Amino acid sequence: MKGIMKGLGVTLKTLTQKKVTYAYPDKPMEMPDRFRGIQHFIPELCIVCNQCAIVCPTQCISLTGKPNPDPNKKVKVIDTFDINFEICILCDLCTEVCPTEAIVMTNNFELAAYSRDDLFKNSQWLEQ
Repeated sequence: MKGIMKGLGVTLKTLTQKKVTYAYPDKPMEMPDRFRGIQHFIPELCIVCNQCAIVCPTQCISLTGKPNPDPNKKVKVIDTFDINFEICILCDLCTEVCPTEAIVMTNNFELAAYSRDDLFKNSQWLEQ
């Protein structure tokens, strides 16, 4: 009997306290300033130096380039840029090593999918 009264006392005390839950889908959560979310890719800035793919510890980045159609410019143009978020650990190394800041981290963290194949993202998805 003493245990039930003690439990009811705790319950009644917490009923009057402020709620700590979020209405998540309706109200987005505020992330800290240095939060590392999904990468954002800007293909106009990419020079296809391949440093992001080399430094990636999980080897989840793959990119290819093609020669620039303008003969006066010697830098390559990005052809494909793919990230496999199934194995990406969001470590921020690819953004740190990029000399032109073509890859930047965002506050977006929603990567839920029904299939693992949906976690393989290309440059068009990363530009959004």
